Amino acid sequence: MERFVGVDVSKDSLDFAVREGQRVVDHGKQPNNLSGIDALVGQLGDPTLLVMESTGGYERAAAKRLLEAGRRVAIVNPRRVRDFAKAAGILAKTDRVDSEVLAFFGESMRPPVRRLPDEATSRLDGLVTRRRQLVEMITAETNHLGSAHDAVKEDIWETRKALRARLASQDQAIKTSIEGHPDWRRKYRLLQSAPGVGPVVAATLLAELPELGQLTRREIALLAGLAPLADDSGRAKHRRRIWGGRASVRHLLYMAGLAAVKSKHSDLREFYAKLTVSKEPKVAIIACGRKLLVRLNAMIRTGQPWSPNPPRKESTPSPPSPTT
Repeated sequence: MERFVGVDVSKDSLDFAVREGQRVVDHGKQPNNLSGIDALVGQLGDPTLLVMESTGGYERAAAKRLLEAGRRVAIVNPRRVRDFAKAAGILAKTDRVDSEVLAFFGESMRPPVRRLPDEATSRLDGLVTRRRQLVEMITAETNHLGSAHDAVKEDIWETRKALRARLASQDQAIKTSIEGHPDWRRKYRLLQSAPGVGPVVAATLLAELPELGQLTRREIALLAGLAPLADDSGRAKHRRRIWGGRASVRHLLYMAGLAAVKSKHSDLREFYAKLTVSKEPKVAIIACGRKLLVRLNAMIRTGQPWSPNPPRKESTPSPPSPTT
Protein backbone atom coordinates (compact mmCIF):
# COMPACT_ATOMS: atom_id res chain seq x y z
CA MET A 1 0.00 0.00 0.00
CA GLU A 2 1.25 3.48 -0.86
CA ARG A 3 2.43 5.66 2.02
CA PHE A 4 2.83 9.43 1.87
CA VAL A 5 4.70 11.42 4.47
CA GLY A 6 4.41 15.14 5.12
CA VAL A 7 7.20 16.81 7.10
CA ASP A 8 6.58 20.29 8.49
CA VAL A 9 9.98 21.92 8.95
CA SER A 10 10.79 24.66 11.44
CA LYS A 11 14.06 25.94 12.82
CA ASP A 12 13.93 23.62 15.84
CA SER A 13 11.75 20.65 14.88
CA LEU A 14 10.49 18.27 12.21
CA ASP A 15 6.82 17.35 12.62
CA PHE A 16 5.67 14.50 10.40
CA ALA A 17 2.44 12.75 9.47
CA VAL A 18 2.08 9.44 7.65
CA ARG A 19 -0.89 8.96 5.33
CA GLU A 20 -1.91 5.51 4.17
CA GLY A 21 -5.16 4.29 2.66
CA GLN A 22 -6.42 7.89 2.33
CA ARG A 23 -6.16 8.56 6.06
CA VAL A 24 -3.50 9.64 8.55
CA VAL A 25 -2.12 6.62 10.42
CA ASP A 26 0.81 8.09 12.35
CA HIS A 27 2.29 11.30 13.72
CA GLY A 28 5.63 12.17 15.20
CA LYS A 29 8.19 14.83 15.94
CA GLN A 30 11.99 14.99 15.88
CA PRO A 31 14.43 17.83 16.59
CA ASN A 32 15.82 19.53 13.49
CA ASN A 33 19.43 18.49 14.07
CA LEU A 34 21.70 15.69 12.87
CA SER A 35 20.58 13.13 15.44
CA GLY A 36 16.91 14.01 14.95
CA ILE A 37 17.22 13.75 11.16
CA ASP A 38 18.90 10.33 11.43
CA ALA A 39 16.12 9.18 13.76
CA LEU A 40 13.54 10.45 11.27
CA VAL A 41 15.14 8.47 8.42
CA GLY A 42 14.89 5.26 10.42
CA GLN A 43 11.41 5.98 11.73
CA LEU A 44 9.80 6.70 8.37
CA GLY A 45 11.05 3.64 6.52
CA ASP A 46 10.70 3.89 2.74
CA PRO A 47 7.46 5.76 1.87
CA THR A 48 6.13 6.26 -1.65
CA LEU A 49 6.79 9.99 -1.41
CA LEU A 50 7.93 12.39 1.27
CA VAL A 51 6.83 16.05 0.94
CA MET A 52 8.22 19.12 2.67
CA GLU A 53 7.99 22.85 2.04
CA SER A 54 10.79 25.15 1.03
CA THR A 55 11.47 27.12 4.22
CA GLY A 56 14.41 29.32 3.34
CA GLY A 57 17.07 26.73 4.14
CA TYR A 58 15.82 25.03 7.32
CA GLU A 59 14.72 22.04 5.23
CA ARG A 60 18.07 21.62 3.48
CA ALA A 61 19.86 19.31 5.93
CA ALA A 62 16.86 17.00 6.35
CA ALA A 63 16.17 16.83 2.61
CA LYS A 64 19.81 16.10 1.83
CA ARG A 65 20.04 13.28 4.39
CA LEU A 66 16.75 11.74 3.23
CA LEU A 67 17.83 11.84 -0.42
CA GLU A 68 21.18 10.30 0.46
CA ALA A 69 19.26 7.50 2.20
CA GLY A 70 17.40 6.81 -1.04
CA ARG A 71 14.06 8.36 -0.08
CA ARG A 72 11.90 10.11 -2.65
CA VAL A 73 11.63 13.73 -1.50
CA ALA A 74 9.59 16.53 -3.07
CA ILE A 75 10.25 20.11 -1.90
CA VAL A 76 7.27 22.29 -2.76
CA ASN A 77 6.30 25.94 -2.72
CA PRO A 78 4.49 26.80 0.58
CA ARG A 79 1.94 28.92 -1.29
CA ARG A 80 0.80 25.92 -3.32
CA VAL A 81 0.31 23.87 -0.18
CA ARG A 82 -1.60 26.63 1.60
CA ASP A 83 -3.89 27.12 -1.40
CA PHE A 84 -4.45 23.36 -1.47
CA ALA A 85 -5.38 23.37 2.24
CA LYS A 86 -7.89 26.17 1.74
CA ALA A 87 -9.42 24.37 -1.25
CA ALA A 88 -9.78 21.26 0.94
CA GLY A 89 -11.48 23.33 3.67
CA ILE A 90 -8.57 22.97 6.11
CA LEU A 91 -8.32 26.44 7.64
CA ALA A 92 -6.55 25.65 10.92
CA LYS A 93 -2.77 25.97 10.93
CA THR A 94 -0.51 24.19 13.43
CA ASP A 95 2.66 22.17 12.92
CA ARG A 96 0.68 18.92 13.22
CA VAL A 97 -2.05 20.07 10.83
CA ASP A 98 0.55 21.34 8.37
CA SER A 99 2.29 17.94 8.30
CA GLU A 100 -1.06 16.26 7.60
CA VAL A 101 -1.78 18.73 4.79
CA LEU A 102 1.63 18.03 3.25
CA ALA A 103 0.97 14.28 3.29
CA PHE A 104 -2.49 14.87 1.76
CA PHE A 105 -0.94 17.17 -0.87
CA GLY A 106 1.61 14.49 -1.77
CA GLU A 107 -1.08 11.84 -2.14
CA SER A 108 -3.35 14.05 -4.26
CA MET A 109 -0.90 16.04 -6.38
CA ARG A 110 2.12 13.70 -6.66
CA PRO A 111 4.69 16.53 -6.96
CA PRO A 112 7.91 15.57 -8.77
CA VAL A 113 10.96 14.54 -6.79
CA ARG A 114 13.38 17.43 -6.69
CA ARG A 115 17.13 17.03 -6.73
CA LEU A 116 19.00 19.32 -4.37
CA PRO A 117 21.87 21.36 -5.81
CA ASP A 118 25.34 19.99 -5.18
CA GLU A 119 27.64 21.59 -2.64
CA ALA A 120 29.43 23.78 -5.20
CA THR A 121 26.13 25.21 -6.50
CA SER A 122 24.84 25.76 -2.96
CA ARG A 123 28.02 27.64 -2.11
CA LEU A 124 27.79 29.84 -5.21
CA ASP A 125 24.12 30.51 -4.44
CA GLY A 126 25.10 31.58 -0.93
CA LEU A 127 27.78 33.94 -2.27
CA VAL A 128 25.40 35.49 -4.81
CA THR A 129 22.68 35.92 -2.18
CA ARG A 130 25.13 37.57 0.20
CA ARG A 131 26.25 39.94 -2.56
CA ARG A 132 22.64 40.99 -3.14
CA GLN A 133 22.23 41.64 0.60
CA LEU A 134 25.36 43.83 0.64
CA VAL A 135 24.05 45.88 -2.30
CA GLU A 136 20.77 46.41 -0.45
CA MET A 137 22.62 47.56 2.68
CA ILE A 138 24.77 49.98 0.67
CA THR A 139 21.63 51.40 -0.96
CA ALA A 140 19.97 51.79 2.46
CA GLU A 141 22.99 53.63 3.88
CA THR A 142 23.12 55.93 0.85
CA ASN A 143 19.42 56.74 1.28
CA HIS A 144 20.00 57.54 4.97
CA LEU A 145 22.49 60.27 4.05
CA GLY A 146 19.76 62.47 2.59
CA SER A 147 17.96 62.96 5.90
CA ALA A 148 20.68 62.18 8.43
CA HIS A 149 21.95 64.72 10.95
CA ASP A 150 25.48 65.98 10.43
CA ALA A 151 26.47 64.24 13.67
CA VAL A 152 25.95 60.78 12.12
CA LYS A 153 26.91 61.37 8.50
CA GLU A 154 30.54 60.41 9.06
CA ASP A 155 29.44 57.13 10.61
CA ILE A 156 27.21 56.42 7.59
CA TRP A 157 30.10 57.17 5.22
CA GLU A 158 32.40 54.83 7.13
CA THR A 159 29.76 52.10 7.20
CA ARG A 160 29.17 52.44 3.49
CA LYS A 161 32.91 52.33 2.82
CA ALA A 162 33.23 49.10 4.82
CA LEU A 163 30.24 47.57 3.01
CA ARG A 164 31.75 48.45 -0.38
CA ALA A 165 34.97 46.74 0.66
CA ARG A 166 32.97 43.64 1.63
CA LEU A 167 31.15 43.81 -1.72
CA ALA A 168 34.46 43.84 -3.60
CA SER A 169 35.61 40.84 -1.57
CA GLN A 170 32.35 39.02 -2.32
CA ASP A 171 32.72 39.71 -6.05
CA GLN A 172 36.20 38.20 -5.96
CA ALA A 173 34.93 35.11 -4.10
CA ILE A 174 32.19 34.62 -6.72
CA LYS A 175 34.68 34.98 -9.57
CA THR A 176 37.10 32.52 -7.95
CA SER A 177 34.33 29.94 -7.48
CA ILE A 178 33.27 30.20 -11.12
CA GLU A 179 36.81 30.14 -12.52
CA GLY A 180 37.54 26.98 -10.53
CA HIS A 181 34.64 25.13 -12.18
CA PRO A 182 35.31 24.37 -15.89
CA ASP A 183 31.62 24.09 -16.89
CA TRP A 184 30.67 27.28 -15.06
CA ARG A 185 33.66 29.10 -16.52
CA ARG A 186 32.53 28.24 -20.05
CA LYS A 187 28.90 29.22 -19.40
CA TYR A 188 29.94 32.40 -17.55
CA ARG A 189 31.83 33.68 -20.58
CA LEU A 190 29.17 32.48 -23.00
CA LEU A 191 26.39 34.33 -21.16
CA GLN A 192 28.35 37.58 -21.15
CA SER A 193 28.49 37.58 -24.94
CA ALA A 194 24.84 38.71 -24.81
CA PRO A 195 23.92 42.41 -24.52
CA GLY A 196 22.78 43.44 -21.05
CA VAL A 197 24.48 40.45 -19.39
CA GLY A 198 27.45 41.28 -17.20
CA PRO A 199 29.31 39.38 -14.47
CA VAL A 200 26.54 39.84 -11.87
CA VAL A 201 23.73 38.61 -14.15
CA ALA A 202 25.82 35.69 -15.41
CA ALA A 203 26.81 34.58 -11.89
CA THR A 204 23.23 34.86 -10.63
CA LEU A 205 21.90 32.76 -13.49
CA LEU A 206 24.49 30.06 -12.82
CA ALA A 207 23.64 29.99 -9.12
CA GLU A 208 19.88 30.53 -9.09
CA LEU A 209 18.77 29.17 -12.47
CA PRO A 210 20.87 26.01 -12.97
CA GLU A 211 18.11 24.63 -15.24
CA LEU A 212 19.18 27.12 -17.94
CA GLY A 213 19.80 25.23 -21.17
CA GLN A 214 17.84 22.14 -20.05
CA LEU A 215 14.26 23.37 -20.51
CA THR A 216 12.08 24.57 -23.37
CA ARG A 217 11.53 28.29 -23.94
CA ARG A 218 8.09 28.13 -22.31
CA GLU A 219 9.34 26.19 -19.28
CA ILE A 220 12.32 28.47 -18.63
CA ALA A 221 10.10 31.59 -18.87
CA LEU A 222 7.63 30.06 -16.39
CA LEU A 223 10.41 29.11 -14.01
CA ALA A 224 11.74 32.67 -13.99
CA GLY A 225 8.23 34.14 -13.66
CA LEU A 226 8.42 35.91 -17.03
CA ALA A 227 5.74 33.99 -18.94
CA PRO A 228 2.47 35.93 -19.48
CA LEU A 229 -0.37 33.94 -17.91
CA ALA A 230 -3.99 33.98 -19.06
CA ASP A 231 -6.74 35.27 -16.76
CA ASP A 232 -9.94 34.67 -18.71
CA SER A 233 -13.40 33.59 -17.60
CA GLY A 234 -16.44 33.34 -19.85
CA ARG A 235 -16.68 36.49 -21.89
CA ALA A 236 -14.16 38.32 -19.74
CA LYS A 237 -10.73 38.47 -21.34
CA HIS A 238 -8.33 40.06 -18.91
CA ARG A 239 -4.82 41.22 -19.53
CA ARG A 240 -2.08 38.59 -19.43
CA ARG A 241 0.20 39.08 -16.44
CA ILE A 242 3.41 37.60 -15.11
CA TRP A 243 3.68 36.29 -11.56
CA GLY A 244 5.33 33.58 -9.50
CA GLY A 245 8.64 32.05 -10.43
CA ARG A 246 11.99 33.01 -8.94
CA ALA A 247 11.71 36.64 -7.95
CA SER A 248 15.44 37.40 -7.74
CA VAL A 249 15.99 36.04 -11.27
CA ARG A 250 12.94 37.87 -12.63
CA HIS A 251 14.05 41.22 -11.21
CA LEU A 252 17.57 40.78 -12.55
CA LEU A 253 16.37 39.87 -16.05
CA TYR A 254 14.16 42.95 -16.10
CA MET A 255 17.24 45.10 -15.50
CA ALA A 256 19.24 43.07 -18.03
CA GLY A 257 16.47 43.59 -20.59
CA LEU A 258 16.53 47.32 -19.87
CA ALA A 259 20.29 47.42 -20.43
CA ALA A 260 20.00 45.32 -23.61
CA VAL A 261 17.48 47.65 -25.29
CA LYS A 262 19.84 50.57 -24.66
CA SER A 263 22.72 48.81 -26.40
CA LYS A 264 23.39 50.07 -29.92
CA HIS A 265 24.58 46.61 -30.94
CA SER A 266 21.52 44.67 -29.76
CA ASP A 267 18.63 43.55 -31.96
CA LEU A 268 16.48 43.79 -28.81
CA ARG A 269 16.61 47.56 -29.29
CA GLU A 270 14.56 47.24 -32.48
CA PHE A 271 12.27 44.66 -30.84
CA TYR A 272 11.60 47.10 -27.98
CA ALA A 273 10.84 49.95 -30.39
CA LYS A 274 8.22 47.83 -32.17
CA LEU A 275 6.59 46.81 -28.90
CA THR A 276 6.29 50.34 -27.56
CA VAL A 277 4.05 51.29 -30.50
CA SER A 278 1.20 49.38 -28.82
CA LYS A 279 2.46 48.55 -25.30
CA GLU A 280 3.55 50.43 -22.21
CA PRO A 281 7.34 50.78 -21.85
CA LYS A 282 7.45 48.62 -18.72
CA VAL A 283 5.51 45.81 -20.43
CA ALA A 284 7.85 46.05 -23.41
CA ILE A 285 10.92 45.77 -21.13
CA ILE A 286 9.45 42.64 -19.50
CA ALA A 287 8.93 41.14 -22.97
CA CYS A 288 12.56 41.98 -23.83
CA GLY A 289 13.75 40.36 -20.60
CA ARG A 290 11.78 37.23 -21.50
CA LYS A 291 13.19 37.19 -25.04
CA LEU A 292 16.68 37.64 -23.63
CA LEU A 293 16.18 34.70 -21.26
CA VAL A 294 14.92 32.47 -24.09
CA ARG A 295 17.98 33.36 -26.16
CA LEU A 296 20.32 32.69 -23.21
CA ASN A 297 18.62 29.33 -22.70
CA ALA A 298 19.31 28.42 -26.34
CA MET A 299 22.90 29.65 -26.09
CA ILE A 300 23.67 27.42 -23.12
CA ARG A 301 21.99 24.44 -24.77
CA THR A 302 23.88 24.80 -28.07
CA GLY A 303 27.12 26.25 -26.73
CA GLN A 304 26.92 29.09 -29.26
CA PRO A 305 27.55 32.76 -28.31
CA TRP A 306 25.05 35.55 -28.84
CA SER A 307 23.99 36.12 -32.43
CA PRO A 308 21.90 39.12 -33.57
CA ASN A 309 19.93 36.81 -35.87
CA PRO A 310 19.49 33.42 -34.17
CA PRO A 311 17.75 30.53 -35.98
CA ARG A 312 13.99 30.58 -35.44
CA LYS A 313 13.53 26.84 -34.92
CA GLU A 314 14.31 25.62 -31.43
CA SER A 315 14.80 21.97 -30.56
CA THR A 316 12.68 20.76 -27.66
CA PRO A 317 14.46 18.77 -24.94
CA SER A 318 12.57 16.39 -22.67
CA PRO A 319 13.56 17.40 -19.13
CA PRO A 320 11.55 16.91 -15.95
CA SER A 321 8.93 19.56 -15.24
CA PRO A 322 10.42 22.69 -13.57
CA THR A 323 9.58 23.44 -9.96
CA THR A 324 9.49 26.82 -8.25
